[in-house]
Amino acid sequence: MMVETTSDVRRDRVRYPRAFVRRAASVTRQPAATQVVTEADLDGLPGAAVRYLRFMDVVGAPRTGSLLAAAHGRFRMRPDGRWMACRAWQLNTLLPVRRLFHMRLRLAPGIAMTGWDTYADGQGRMRGTLFGAIPVASGTGPRFAASELVTWLNDAVLLAPGMLADPAVRFGEDPDPDWFRVEVTDGGRTVAARVQVDENGAPQDFWTDDRYADLPGGLVRARWHTPIDSWTVADGRPVPIGAKAVWQLTGGPFMYAELEFDEVVLDPATLHRQDR
Repeated sequence: MMVETTSDVRRDRVRYPRAFVRRAASVTRQPAATQVVTEADLDGLPGAAVRYLRFMDVVGAPRTGSLLAAAHGRFRMRPDGRWMACRAWQLNTLLPVRRLFHMRLRLAPGIAMTGWDTYADGQGRMRGTLFGAIPVASGTGPRFAASELVTWLNDAVLLAPGMLADPAVRFGEDPDPDWFRVEVTDGGRTVAARVQVDENGAPQDFWTDDRYADLPGGLVRARWHTPIDSWTVADGRPVPIGAKAVWQLTGGPFMYAELEFDEVVLDPATLHRQDR
């Protein structure tokens, strides 16, 4: 997988919804780390993991304590459903492990659905509303917690690899030399994934069996993966292009999201706010 380069992939001053800024302000974040990742931190890691960490320019960079990102793209609710334009914003932290994800879907002209996926204190929660007030979906419990925690791991692998340099994260060998295993433990729960990299170490895919699909018949544990089309460079760091989210269901693969990142900020000092 070749790495494309550009000076910047950001749009003109990315702004965030007021509701997201209010909730993000309440998320506890440790100060940005000053300790850097060294060559010694790579000792004993699988070869594919070492290639990956070098590709992501982790060595010599400070360990990451938090991640802020904004994206746009399209989303659909079911395999035969229509695609809807979406925007998404998120904040992830390492100490403590937390994830705040907010999405806005354009169902029709003048009609929007908003969703919140959160992970905090070992608990996962999902909530969706119409017009920001009418509940249309909600859920919590161990399955949501596992799903949110492994999604936090996915975010770290693709966007904030400096978060992986922590005792809560463990790397492992995979039978295939172009894959490595990675897991994170939080709140007494461990979730795991396999990551595929190319010859340069660029992630090509992330696979996990620790996520639950919200299907018409209820939550179903299913294989989930996030293939990456290619990579670019923004602010001196690799950033994925063409991120997708796909369920491997009994009836076949179900790709339900395609996203492009407008902004990826490590250890953000402040959030920008939009007026509406």
